[in-house]
Amino acid sequence: MSWQAIDRNEAVIDPQAPPVLSEAVRKRIESFLPRYETKQAALVPALHIVQDELGHLSYQAMKEIGEVLDIHPSVVMDTASFYTHFWTHPKGRKVITVCRGISCELLGGAKLLDVLKEKLGIDEHETTPDGEYSLMTEECLALCDHAPCMLINEKVHKCVRPEDVDRILADPNNATLDIPRSDLFDGPHEDGPHE
Repeated sequence: MSWQAIDRNEAVIDPQAPPVLSEAVRKRIESFLPRYETKQAALVPALHIVQDELGHLSYQAMKEIGEVLDIHPSVVMDTASFYTHFWTHPKGRKVITVCRGISCELLGGAKLLDVLKEKLGIDEHETTPDGEYSLMTEECLALCDHAPCMLINEKVHKCVRPEDVDRILADPNNATLDIPRSDLFDGPHEDGPHE
């Protein structure tokens, strides 16, 4: 993955641009504040909330997150760029995350990644031309007993062999969770738990 240089002489955010965070998103971020001693401690959940809503974290979104949490936008950007799970450019509707932990590597994870790159025609942190898939890796998905493994969005695919890739990609439900998602991440709602 290569880093994109930013020309510091040109503004990356249009000062006349309208806000990208809706009032509902701002309130959702603020709903996390009572859980933490400082506003900055709610930064990672805020990044997840905004990425879930917008699909990625634009510079404008990072600036607005900083405003909600009373922190400098550079702190937001530093945090977002530290984690590979956050995207600063649009991503596909389905993100495939291949584990590159030692168990997965020993049991064929590198070959699995190569096959996915070939089938999708993209490299890491790229998106297929149709916008369907993006591809990335993580150091460990904590599924060592099911290596090699991968996620499609939040759905786990265990013991994936290269010959399984075509079948998995052809399955329209390859990203559909088999169990309900926890409401822990979603924060409190006025109408009760998030369904």
